[in-house]
Amino acid sequence: MNKYLKEFLHRGLIFGGFGPIVLGIIFFILSKTLNDFYVSGVQILLGIVSTYILAFVQAGATVFNQIEHWSVPKSLFFHFTSLYLIYTLSYLVNSWIPFKWGVIAIFTAIFAALFFAIWIIVYLIVRSTSKKLNSSIK
Repeated sequence: MNKYLKEFLHRGLIFGGFGPIVLGIIFFILSKTLNDFYVSGVQILLGIVSTYILAFVQAGATVFNQIEHWSVPKSLFFHFTSLYLIYTLSYLVNSWIPFKWGVIAIFTAIFAALFFAIWIIVYLIVRSTSKKLNSSIK
C-alpha cells in the first residue's frame, strides 16, 4: 500500500471520531438555545455518519501537503478539492444548506476565501519561523 494512502487512512481513523462529537455539541447548544429544536432519528444518523466521514477526510487530506515530489499548487489543489467536496456533500446531505445554485455559489466563495486565507496565514508563519531558525543557526 502506498505510504501516503496508508497515512491518509491512519490520520482519518485517528481523528474521524471528532466529527460526531462536534455534531453532538452543536445539537446540544441548539437544544438549549432554541425552544422548538427537534432532530429526527434520520437526521441524527445522517449527521453522525456524514460528520465522521467529514472529519476523516479533513484529517487525512493533510497528507497532501507532505508529498515531497508534488508541487505546492498540486498539493493545494488536491487538499482544497477533497475538503470542498466533502464539506459540500455533507452540508447538502444534512440540509444545512439548501440545494440551490446561488446558495452553493455563496458557500463556494466563502469556503475558498477561508481556505486560502488560512493557507496564507500558515505559509507566513512557517516562513517567519524558518527565517528565525536559520538566523539562529548562523
